[in-house]
Amino acid sequence: MYSHILVPVVFEHGSHGSDALKIASKLLADGGKITLLHVMEDIPAYAAAHLPEGLREHHREDATKELSKMAGTVKVDCDTVVIHGHSSSSILEFGDKHSADCIVIASHKPGLEDYFIGSTAARVVRHAKCSVHIMR
Repeated sequence: MYSHILVPVVFEHGSHGSDALKIASKLLADGGKITLLHVMEDIPAYAAAHLPEGLREHHREDATKELSKMAGTVKVDCDTVVIHGHSSSSILEFGDKHSADCIVIASHKPGLEDYFIGSTAARVVRHAKCSVHIMR
């Protein structure tokens, strides 16, 4: 059993986040906590200049609300965090900084270079300093 489980959530991939949360709650030790993490990819400056003002903040608020809804579906201590950055490196840095002892991550539509698991999940598996549970 794990004392701090990190569950990265990507909203574009359907119910994988809630499925990962259910698995994480089963792997969690008594008194442990789960952190639901959404990483908002940085937008290049040349593209950001063409986006409506406030759009990024609006998306952050929406992500925070969705994570809070998900957290309410389980009966365990569950934090929600939204950060900006590159998916895999941000997940790994957050896990290290906050002493996660397990990451439960979904794998999505792999390409040829990552045939068995998706690229973000593959990078997390290769570089995590803690246990990683991959969902397919």
